[in-house]
Amino acid sequence: MAALTIKQLRYLDALARHQHFGQAADACSISQPALSLQIKELEAITGTALVERGPRTVRLTRIGEDFVRKARQVLVAVDELEDLVRAAHGPLAGRFRLGVIPTVAPYLLPSTIAALSERFPDIELEVRESVTKSLVADLLESRLDAAIVALPISEQALREFALFKEDFVLVRPSSDAEKPVPSPDMLRTMRLLLLEEGHCFRDQALSFCEIKKTQPRQLMEGSSLSTLVQMVGAGMGVTLIPEMALNLETRSADVSIARFPSPTPSRTIGMIWRKSNPLADHLMQVGAIVRGLGNRKNR
Repeated sequence: MAALTIKQLRYLDALARHQHFGQAADACSISQPALSLQIKELEAITGTALVERGPRTVRLTRIGEDFVRKARQVLVAVDELEDLVRAAHGPLAGRFRLGVIPTVAPYLLPSTIAALSERFPDIELEVRESVTKSLVADLLESRLDAAIVALPISEQALREFALFKEDFVLVRPSSDAEKPVPSPDMLRTMRLLLLEEGHCFRDQALSFCEIKKTQPRQLMEGSSLSTLVQMVGAGMGVTLIPEMALNLETRSADVSIARFPSPTPSRTIGMIWRKSNPLADHLMQVGAIVRGLGNRKNR
């Protein structure tokens, strides 16, 4: 039997994730015919169909699912071998894949990219913004080197490195500026604007207001903090945002800001990575840099 190649395993992994030849080819930076040819060669080598091809979608066969599961273990091990070599050659260099949740990315990324590029001039940063669940999956399958998220994650295979703590602030219409700051009990009776399902900040806001996810209630949703603040400015309700987002999101909105008394609602932002990642010492250095930036933004 001819030898399998790492490249073929990466192509099959991409196809399994995207379930579309065109999208998988784009993710791998090759043409669709080239990716299709590599998958056919892989099937010829294994002597079995790994992919079920439909008119619009692609699905893995039962054997294909088992094959991809094992292939991903191989790819993680290969990536860690490469990281082991990188770690032995001094400062962090080459490709560095960093994930960031949407309620942090717009406010921390610009300064983070600048600081890391200055500290590690040979680094090649690749940044991905997504919700926590997706970032954790990408970390576990070695599609990311590290991610900045809200802690805790409580995933056994991942190391958690706390960066900074930030408070939540209440954003309400400017006409409410002189009103008392509502308690969590009062907030439950107000029209609360929240991020869509999947965002951890949504769950944190619900927790502070002691609103259960399953509790029937009229909640208005937005796709970003910016959308929520603009909705507040239009008189549609109130919302919570993290301290870091305050200056950027409220500067052009007709809203007022209220700070909660102690105990103030807050979250801990941290960086996570696989415990098995040989770049752990370098990642600690990256974390220390981001920690400094975050603490300055929240003063």
